[in-house]
Order: sequence, then C-alpha cells, then structure tokens
Amino acid sequence: MKRLRLVVLVVLAACLPVFGSVPSPPAAPGDSAVAPAIRRALAFLYRSASDRANFRAHGDDYLWAFFSIARTSRDPQLAAAASAMARERAQAWRREHRNVPPGADAEQIANLVAGAFVADLLGAPDDGFKQQLRRAARRFSADDFLDFDPRTGPPTAVWECDPCPKPATRRSRYDVYTTALIVTYFGDAYGIQLGASYRDVIRWLPQLRPYPTSPPDFEDAFFAVSHVVYTLNGYGAKRIAPQVLPAEFALLERGLAAGLAHRDPEIVAEALDTLAAFGLERSDPRMARGIAYLVASQRADGTWRGGPADVYTRYHSAWAGIDGLRSYRFGTEIRRLSEVWAR
Repeated sequence: MKRLRLVVLVVLAACLPVFGSVPSPPAAPGDSAVAPAIRRALAFLYRSASDRANFRAHGDDYLWAFFSIARTSRDPQLAAAASAMARERAQAWRREHRNVPPGADAEQIANLVAGAFVADLLGAPDDGFKQQLRRAARRFSADDFLDFDPRTGPPTAVWECDPCPKPATRRSRYDVYTTALIVTYFGDAYGIQLGASYRDVIRWLPQLRPYPTSPPDFEDAFFAVSHVVYTLNGYGAKRIAPQVLPAEFALLERGLAAGLAHRDPEIVAEALDTLAAFGLERSDPRMARGIAYLVASQRADGTWRGGPADVYTRYHSAWAGIDGLRSYRFGTEIRRLSEVWAR
C-alpha cells in the first residue's frame, strides 16, 4: 500500500500561486520515452522485492504495488508483467508468513492483514492464517491501530517517542488520518476490523478542511488527500468527479505545482496519478509538465530518490513513479457524496 511517513526532503512553498512559478510546459513525452522509464522502475521494484530482507520488512507494500499496477494499467504488457511478479511474490509471502508472531504489535498486525488480503487476491489464500489474524486483532483498540478512535471524534495531532526518552516527534492530524485511511481500508477489504471501519474514518474528511497552504502541515495534508483518493477509488480503479471533492482537487493541483517547483518526484508522481483519477488527461499542460519532469529526473537504476541503505524510499519512489507515468483503465466514476460516506 502507499504508506504514511514518506520522507520529504524539501519544504514546499505551498503558498505559491498554482503553477505560477513553474516554467512554460514542455511537450508531453511520447511513449518512446515514458515506456522505458516505467520498465526501469518496475524492474527495480521487482529486484528490491526479491531481496529477502527487503521483502520481510515490506512484503505487503510490494504485493499491493504489483497487484494494483496489474489491475488498473491500460497497457496490457505492463499489466501482464506486474501480474506475473505479483503472483510469484504472493507465493513467497505465504512461505514467509505461516503463523502470526505471538508478540506482534498493532502495526505488524495491520501490515499482515494487508499482505494476506493481497495474497488471497493473487491465488494464495490461507484461512488458518486469517483466523490467527482475526484473533490477534481483537487484542488491540482503535487507538492502538490508528492513534485515535474515529467512532468518537476526528483525528488530532499526536506526539510520539519510541523508545523514550528522546525528543518527541509530532505527527500532524493529517499524518494520523493517512494511516487510519490505509489501515481501515485493508481491514475492511479483508473482513477483519482493525480498531474501526473505513466508513468511521472517511466521515471525518470535512473536518480536515480548510487545508493548510504552507508549512509545516501542507505536505502531510497533501499525502492525506492523495490517500483519500486512493482509498476511495480502489487505488486507480475508478474516476472521481471533481465536483465531489473540490477542495481536495484544488489541493492536489497546488501540490503538483509545488512538487515541480521544488523538484520532488514523489509529490509530483502522487499528484499526477490522483489528478488523473479526477479526469485530467495526460495532454493537459500541467500533467505533461509533470510527466516530462519524471522522465527527465529518473535515475539509471529506475528509482527517483533514496540512498543504498534507504530501502523504503528507493522502492516507494519507483512505485510512485510508475503510477505517475502510466495510463489507467478506469472503471465507473464516483459522482455523488452519498457514495463516499456510505461505503
């Protein structure tokens, strides 16, 4: 799954006028430039997922990356390649996870639920493991899984120190909300409640508005909104009419401008794929500019960011880059707020 706590190394000047500080757009790169960039990123993603230590730490994320690319890509060759990788890695995930570790904490349980859900979808079910997860999940509360209880109130900023004592880390309410969206999305999809339901979480979206337009919380708000889109549209399966979520659409537009201005490939990539879900075409000058930037800034190994020891940032940049560059096979469109709140 696309996760919370992305490492963002620049401070976005989110208060800039939308697209005002970015140079005139280049022509959109053609398939002859985009397709090789996608192939390089996918090859890196599979190499990274094939490393046993990486896969033990992030297997659920890798599985969802391959599965979602395969399910929603318009390009049949890309879909077929990602599907083969997904199925091979699903079998490996099941070999690594035959039993729930007795001391697993709430975060580990949530990750195992996500991984097991995707493994099931990919033809590697394990009903006994699911029952173990169901029993383990009952040991934890909504606060354990989500850092708030969405059945009683909206998310708030929290302070963390793990382990203590050390300076506490502030997590904004947007950061907290992003985790809650992801955890409850996969919990509901797999049929194991992880503290609360997705409906309990998504109903607090209006409470997050108006969104910040400058640091320190703009980045977290951007990622919260990108994950609102992902979880509402099944990670690229459906379009969302812009009038359904106009404030969120505007924030993503601003995020694309800021990401380009500050050369942040992950923000650009997540803005591209979520704006595509809202109906922006690749020929739109704003989208074309973002695609051109991603093609030009990709590293030779297929990634966009992260050092040799930073496994998560490297593979996440490859995944985000693929999703920002590829075309989608969208299904139906979400057109009414009632569809949003009634999930």
